[in-house]
Amino acid sequence: MKKNMGSTDRIVRIVLAIVFAALYFTGTVTGLAGTILLVLGAVFVLTSLVSFCPLYAIVGLSTCPTTEK
Repeated sequence: MKKNMGSTDRIVRIVLAIVFAALYFTGTVTGLAGTILLVLGAVFVLTSLVSFCPLYAIVGLSTCPTTEK
C-alpha cells in the first residue's frame, strides 16, 4: 500500500475519533447513531495508523505530500 494521507489529515482523523468516542462513552449519542460513530472512529484510527485510506485510493485522491524530484 502506498501512503496517501498527509500528517494534517491523520491528525484530524485522530481528533475526530477521540470526539466520537467521547460522545459515545459519555452517553451523549446512543443507539444506532452511537454505534455508527464508534465504528467510524475506529476506522479513522486504523487508517491514520497505516497512512492509507482505501476511499482515497478509489477516487484517486492523496493528501500526502510528494517528494519526487
